[in-house]
Amino acid sequence: MISEEGTRLGADAARRLAQTGLYEFEPGLTDAEFAHIEREYGFEFADDHRAFLAAGLPVNVPPEEGQTWSRPWPEWRSEDPVQLRERLNWPVEGVLVSVEHNRFWYQAWGERPADDAVALATARLHLADVPVLVPVYAHRYLPAGRGNSGHPVLSMWQTDVIYYGVDLVDYMHQEFDEARGDVDESWDPRATVPFWRDLLFPGGPR
Repeated sequence: MISEEGTRLGADAARRLAQTGLYEFEPGLTDAEFAHIEREYGFEFADDHRAFLAAGLPVNVPPEEGQTWSRPWPEWRSEDPVQLRERLNWPVEGVLVSVEHNRFWYQAWGERPADDAVALATARLHLADVPVLVPVYAHRYLPAGRGNSGHPVLSMWQTDVIYYGVDLVDYMHQEFDEARGDVDESWDPRATVPFWRDLLFPGGPR
């Protein structure tokens, strides 16, 4: 059962995106499709993310020259399962890249092993237990988890993690509303999801 708050946030986010006129929409995911996706990939959508995708699936448009993601919207109904798994693994793999190449080490893991290969393997073991993040658009993510809603949207690029929306509704404004102004002092998202919140940089979308 999706919470009323999650249903409201997801529907409001879908409505705000539709108002931009930037995308067309396919019919939203059905309960059967949600069940298949969650079973296949081993996570559950947060309530607001689920309600957003139930309202309609944004259709990717041809990429602009130099665009990093050719299909930034996850195509949950039709995308190659290998590519969807890569998108789901993106946040963890990004941290591993920083461990291997940038000497990143999370303090709670204890002392970093002197051998780089052992350090990488140790980091991979620890990261197997961190909360799952689910792609919303390109490298913007929400935490997984039925019964949860209202989490800030996070932009994930290795260990460069920033807020990109107080919640899913605000994210649609920050990402797609060309009329948005600079982030003011009242813009104050608070992430609560373990591990990932400790990588966050202060400040707004950039």
